[in-house]
Amino acid sequence: MVDEVIEVDVEIKSPADKFFMLIRQSQHVSKATQYIEGCDLLEGELDKVGSIVLWKLVFDGEPRMSKDRIETMDLEKKVIQWRVLEGPLKREYKSFLKTMKVNPKQEGPGSVVKWNVKYVRIDENVPHPEGILQFLLEVTKEFDRYLLSEE
Repeated sequence: MVDEVIEVDVEIKSPADKFFMLIRQSQHVSKATQYIEGCDLLEGELDKVGSIVLWKLVFDGEPRMSKDRIETMDLEKKVIQWRVLEGPLKREYKSFLKTMKVNPKQEGPGSVVKWNVKYVRIDENVPHPEGILQFLLEVTKEFDRYLLSEE
């Protein structure tokens, strides 16, 4: 099986710096969305490469857990990458890598959040993870609403 990629761009009204800071501070994201109930640091430091976090999520109305390792943290380029180590996704995908990059819009206020998911399915019967992409899109919109309500 080969690596496959799906991605989505989400336009938000929040400044890129502010959005990226919220994502970096994973322990606070549960206040910003109904889809994330919590995030526990299992190993390392919260926003450092190599750290392992346990996400407590609500996906399709069901509680889920995902144990992820931070693979990349680029403060300048505002990029974070998480590799899924354990959880329901590992039953269907040999590897699953989520990348989030946020940039200020070229013109006007706001930003663009790009989510990229690189994965290897265990076999061709496993669907492409469009549901995960939709989940990330919804979470991004909720984070944006939360940040705007804080102003």
